[in-house]
Amino acid sequence: MSDGLSAFVAGRLPFLNYLEELSSTWPELSWSTLLAESGGPPAVAVLGVDLVEGFCRQGALSSPRVGDIVAPAVRILSQAHQAGVRHFLFPCDRHLPDSREFADYPPHCLAGTLEAELVEEIRALPFADQFQVVPKASVGSFVDTDLQERLLARPELRTLVILGDVTDLCLYQLALTARFLANARNLPWQVVVPASAVATYDLDVPTARSLGVMPHDGDLLHALFLYHLQLNGVRIVRDLV
Repeated sequence: MSDGLSAFVAGRLPFLNYLEELSSTWPELSWSTLLAESGGPPAVAVLGVDLVEGFCRQGALSSPRVGDIVAPAVRILSQAHQAGVRHFLFPCDRHLPDSREFADYPPHCLAGTLEAELVEEIRALPFADQFQVVPKASVGSFVDTDLQERLLARPELRTLVILGDVTDLCLYQLALTARFLANARNLPWQVVVPASAVATYDLDVPTARSLGVMPHDGDLLHALFLYHLQLNGVRIVRDLV
């Protein structure tokens, strides 16, 4: 390691230590507390981004780390429904074969394939007929979709619970844009992200170099992007119970 790089890394250690400590400050949040703060179940919506087979189970962009959040996501969805929540929206990648995004990422989640469908466990939930899938063709859930209109059509909303993948791409864009929309429109929304149901992928430097792609430190980017969401007014909690 060069002297310059050593100095750069040493200078970042206090912040990296802060990132590591930050997760220990996130509290658990009970549904009873969340509902009381929000004014009841009709004021809460749960948004699950890209909880699809193509990121969780199969395909070029699937990841075991992302697959691991399926169980906590199912649990949170079930708890929400049991608590009386009835607003469930799922922005999901559904690409055409000529998608421009495939210049940056391998082909994934083609419309009409299993990859583009919600994971089996979520599709099998007994209240799945209440789910609203919002097809999207980019990392941004609000870009060229009707998600904003669907949310604004519910003036009773006070809380958006957002979960899914991946932390530094689609989840980040969804939660941050929701926060910015609330700020711009002076909406009474709080945006809550349960860290237990959020994840991103990992790709080490040697493997990335062998594939000719950019590496991706899953642990660091997960921590950094949750930090940045919190910095911008998103409420990060360890779990919803």
